[in-house]
Amino acid sequence: MRELTFRTAEKRDLAAIIALLADDDIGENREAPAGTISPEYERAFAEMAGCGGNSILLAEHDGEIVGALQLVIVPSLSRQGTKRAMIEAVRVKTDLRGQMVGTKLMRHAIDVARREGSRLIQLTSDKRRKRAHLFYRRLGFEQSHEGFKLELRG
Repeated sequence: MRELTFRTAEKRDLAAIIALLADDDIGENREAPAGTISPEYERAFAEMAGCGGNSILLAEHDGEIVGALQLVIVPSLSRQGTKRAMIEAVRVKTDLRGQMVGTKLMRHAIDVARREGSRLIQLTSDKRRKRAHLFYRRLGFEQSHEGFKLELRG
């Protein structure tokens, strides 16, 4: 894949982003069906848009959204006040995986994080996503920590 452009997501992109989130065997069980934009997605997007340093970065090819990730810049006191970037929900359209879309999107996110003053980037990845782990290691990420989650239910 040659010509990719990158931009920050807008509300009009929600359906395409949700479709990417659901476009795998793990996400299909967590996300709404393709084409569904529930009020919860709209609320979450509005909250993200209202937070400085929190954005969805998109990769486009010929006007079609083919990749997305969330980039959050977090001020921190640790490491002598170093800003850190968190990357979440990295997705590439299934039929374009292995064609450098993810690599180019991640490199773009790293450049944005660097421009925003981040000195560290961290991400989490589901333990079942073995191919994703190889992908992150090829980009230079190290599996340096153990992660923990606690699901909070109403």
